[in-house]
Amino acid sequence: TGRKYLNVFSKQTLYLGVSMFFEVLYCLHFQNAKEIVLKAQILAGGRGKGVFSSGLKGGVHLTKDPKVVGQLAKQMIGYNLATKQTPKEGVKVKKVMVAEALDISRETYLAILMDRSCNGPVLVGSPQGGVDIEEVAASNPELIFKEQIDIIEGIKDSQAQRMAENLGFLGPLKNQAADQIKKLYNLFLKIDATQVEVNPFGETPEGQVVCFDAKINFDDNAEFRQKDIFAMDDKSENEPIENEAARYDLKYIGLDGNIACFVNGAGLAMATCDIIFLNGGKPANFLDLGGGVKESQVYQAFKLLTADPKHMYNTFQPQVQILPYITLEFMMG
Repeated sequence: TGRKYLNVFSKQTLYLGVSMFFEVLYCLHFQNAKEIVLKAQILAGGRGKGVFSSGLKGGVHLTKDPKVVGQLAKQMIGYNLATKQTPKEGVKVKKVMVAEALDISRETYLAILMDRSCNGPVLVGSPQGGVDIEEVAASNPELIFKEQIDIIEGIKDSQAQRMAENLGFLGPLKNQAADQIKKLYNLFLKIDATQVEVNPFGETPEGQVVCFDAKINFDDNAEFRQKDIFAMDDKSENEPIENEAARYDLKYIGLDGNIACFVNGAGLAMATCDIIFLNGGKPANFLDLGGGVKESQVYQAFKLLTADPKHMYNTFQPQVQILPYITLEFMMG
């Protein structure tokens, strides 16, 4: 489809949305909580180490005083939060999740994802959780464990037990973790997810296995049977031009250059961007018309490109011209 994959952050906790006008309703649940956590709700990772334009450091805060919740939220809502995954200026925070914080005695990592090379789902886990899994894979690859799942047979008890053991769950916690893993896999299939990532997948001092934080990606092709989920899609963090492109089933990604790229086919689009870079330019966008494109879509694509003030030059394919510097031709089979 013409939009990015739908992303939803799922917390195994009660969350409270806070409006732009900032009205927080305290309930008895939070008043009696030993500790409260606040999390800025944006579709980007690295929030804990992010910085707000208000000066507040960190998009995740813990407090034992319910009265401080309002003060912290005031410094989050309406301000931009910049993390390693956002643009330099950050993303404006419009909602803050407020929940009772649980103590974590140990953190692990667990994910279920579709792997094209395996032609199906793969279970990925590590006993080192609560950190970026990429860092673990780079520094301690031996701590990454995988289980390839036959999508016809489903996840086996032995696979869930083996993963729980590899994650370091012992005694009764091993069976508890294995049961959670199987339930997460069933969720993965039921909601047509392409990824269910739980980090941390941990245990409490009281001996409970808990999915403390999660990110779920959904398959756009399943929108017709996951209408309730896709109705939650929040496009407010997208660039307006990306939302406009999605209306016409166009794939548009804004970049920071000034040369427009207008291509039929994602592979050629990437190749065209590479050629622009190799010749000293910088693409202003990635725009793929896709297969079965109609005349009306081409018209709208031209309108999008010509309306963007960043575009000094336009490149069109199969006969590509970057004026006035170079002329290139792609031979189409």
